[in-house]
Order: sequence, then C-alpha cells, then structure tokens
Amino acid sequence: MEWDWAFVWQIMPTLLEGLKLTLLITLLASAVAMVLGLGFAILRRSSVAVVARGTGWFVEFIRGTPLLVQLYVIFYVLPDIGIRLPPLVAGVIGMGLHYATYTAEVYRGGIENVPRGQWEAAKATNLTARQAWLHVILPQAVPPMIPALANYLIAMFKETPLLSAITVLELMNQAKSVANSSYRYIEPMTMVGVFFLAISLVSVVILKWLEHRFGKVAK
Repeated sequence: MEWDWAFVWQIMPTLLEGLKLTLLITLLASAVAMVLGLGFAILRRSSVAVVARGTGWFVEFIRGTPLLVQLYVIFYVLPDIGIRLPPLVAGVIGMGLHYATYTAEVYRGGIENVPRGQWEAAKATNLTARQAWLHVILPQAVPPMIPALANYLIAMFKETPLLSAITVLELMNQAKSVANSSYRYIEPMTMVGVFFLAISLVSVVILKWLEHRFGKVAK
C-alpha cells in the first residue's frame, strides 16, 4: 500500500481533534497527580501510624498494579456498584491516581531534603503546621522536584493510548477508528507516531531547560 498524502490531509482534522483531547487529558491527569501525590506524601509522614502505614500500603498497591487494569476497574467494574463515570472522567482519574503514587515519592524525597533546622525554625516562630508547610517547607522542597515532576508529565502523555481501552476518543483511538473505516492503516498510525515524537522531542527540550534552571536551586 502506497502512502497517500491526499488521505493524510483528509484525516488530519480528525487526528487533530484526538490530539487536542490527548493533551487535555494529560494536563488534567497531571494536575490530579500533583495534588494527590502531595497529599499522599504528607499523609505518609503522619505521626498516626495507621494513617502513615495505610497510605504507604495504598501507594504501593497502586504502583504495583498495571494502569490498564486500574482503568478497566474504574470504567467497567465500578458501574456494578453504582458508580458510573464518563470515559474522559474515568481516564483522568485513573491516570491521575496512578501517577500520583509516583509523584508522591518525588514529593517525599524533596520534603526530606529540607534541612531539619527549617522545621525547627518554623516551630520556634510559632507557625502552625499549615503555615510551616505553605511558607517554609514547600517553597524549599518543590523547585528541585520540578524536573522529575515534568518527566512524569511526559510519561503520562505517552500512556494516553491506553485510554482507547475505555472508549476515550484520544489520538490513538481516533486513528484506529479512521483505519478501521477506511482499511488504510499506514497513514493514520504513522501520523500518530509523528505527533507523539514531535511533542515528546519538544517536551525533552523543555525538560532539559527545567533541569538546568532548577538544578541550580537544588545545589
């Protein structure tokens, strides 16, 4: 089968719609992962043993099971107990929760790198726990973490094709739909690869800049 540029331009609007949805899912899932990951990291430092151990067990359980299985459970199993989620919402929650367990470790490492003297200084100035976290600990802990967190953002983008398993019309699913209806696979699948490669290359450049910019902060 020969390459057909006319067919490429014909399917381009459909693929671009899928690409826009892929980017939207990546951004929303990354926001969920960043917020939940910070919550997990803080809970694992809890002085209440049940909370700390329970959170640690949950994080390890999610990390130890495949993302695809988690997506199936959220989208196909939860309806059996009355919880029905739209495909997009299920995908964002599934990816966000899965990657939150990884970002939690990044947060934990950054928090533990804050000198103990900073904790003691916050306590000595009568700051509340909330004030200490917001004004002393996190401003010092977060900047060195940014390159690692950005790396997980790229990883999430590359994992979005898994969402086709729960009927999300992201880039890969749109390409499969075009291929199945036209019986031409080379053009849509090649263009999917081109889109992912192009965005990944741009992301790598941005990541290197972040490492250069915030690596100095870590030092």
